[in-house]
Amino acid sequence: MNNPTFFEVQKWAFSCIKGNGGTLEDVDYLICGQMGWNKTQLLMNYRTRIDDKNYQELQEKIELYNQDYPLQYLIGYQDFYGLRLKVTKNTLIPRPETEELVDWILNDNSKNENYDVLDVGTGTGAIGLALKSIRSNWNIFLSDISEPALKVAKENAQNLNLDVSFSTSDLFEKIEGKKDIIVSNPPYISENEKIYMDKSVLNYEPHQALFAKNNGLEIYERIANESGKLLKQGSKIYMEIGFLQGKAVKKIFKDSFPNSEITLKKDINGNDRMICVKI
Repeated sequence: MNNPTFFEVQKWAFSCIKGNGGTLEDVDYLICGQMGWNKTQLLMNYRTRIDDKNYQELQEKIELYNQDYPLQYLIGYQDFYGLRLKVTKNTLIPRPETEELVDWILNDNSKNENYDVLDVGTGTGAIGLALKSIRSNWNIFLSDISEPALKVAKENAQNLNLDVSFSTSDLFEKIEGKKDIIVSNPPYISENEKIYMDKSVLNYEPHQALFAKNNGLEIYERIANESGKLLKQGSKIYMEIGFLQGKAVKKIFKDSFPNSEITLKKDINGNDRMICVKI
C-alpha cells in the first residue's frame, strides 16, 4: 500500500490536532520542519508521497503535539529577529515580544560605538546574537548559569557565523570587565502564577528560565544588587519584565541606583514589558 501524499498528510494531521486547538499553520510548520522545507516547497510537493521514515516520525510528533509538547521543540528551531535558532528542552523558546527589546536597544544606542554588551541568562543566545547580527562592531558576551543552555547558544553562534564570547556564570559571578550595556530576559514568573500558564510552557519549558522567588522579582533584585561592579557612568541595563511588574522593578533599581534614569516601555499589546536603567 502506498504512503499518502503530502496533501493527504496535511489533511490527516489537521484532523488529528484540530480538536486540541491546533491549526493548519501548525501542521504546515510540523511538515516543513520535518522535511526541511519552506511553505513553497510544501506546496510544490503536495502530490509527492511521503517516505516511511518521515511518515513515522511525523506521526510521533503529531502524538506529542496532542500532549501539548511545544512545536518548536518538535522541529528543533525557532525563528527570532531573522535568525533561525536551535532550541531544545534546555532552553526557553524565544518569544516575539523579546524582539521588541532588541529593537529598543538598537534604536537607543549608536551603531558607531564599539560597545561591550552582556546578555545575562542568554538561553538560546537570542538577544545577544540578534544584536551581533545587526551591530557586528559590538563586543557581545553571552552568559548563562545553565551549561546545557549555553551549549545551544554556542551552536547557534557557530551556525550563524557570529563572533561572540561565552561564560557559564550565575549572573555576574564569573563576568569580568566593565560593560556599556547589560541586557536580560530573566525568569520573572511567580510560583503562584502556574495556574494561569499554558500547559505546553508549564510542562515542557525549563522552570529555571521561567520562575523566580519573591513574587518573580528575585533576579531583578540580584541584578540591581550585583551589577555595580560591571557598570560605567552612562551604562544601561535593559530587561524584559512581567506585564504587572513595572512599578516594582522600577523601585528595586531606583533604590539601588538613586541617580539613575529609568524608563518603562510597553509592548505591541500595550502592556509594560521592558525597562531601561541608565546609570
